[in-house]
Amino acid sequence: MTEQISNFKVADRKSFVEFMQLLRSDLLANPDTWKNRNLDDFLEAMARYADDIQGYYDNMRQPIDADKANWQVFADIFKGSSIYE
Repeated sequence: MTEQISNFKVADRKSFVEFMQLLRSDLLANPDTWKNRNLDDFLEAMARYADDIQGYYDNMRQPIDADKANWQVFADIFKGSSIYE
């Protein structure tokens, strides 16, 4: 995953769409960096990552409540799903 994607801030629907386009481009350009390349694996990882994401925020000392979803939380779930095992 590129640094651009890792550091991309999503604040609204428009920036979420831009993020999703960057994420897709990254998959096409760098498939070997993704652990979950097919839809089945990606959706399974997404479900598990969505369940665990509050622990990520807590460990990174980010003051985010994952139960109050916002566009950035959605983007973080998609980002994490590409590499989550």
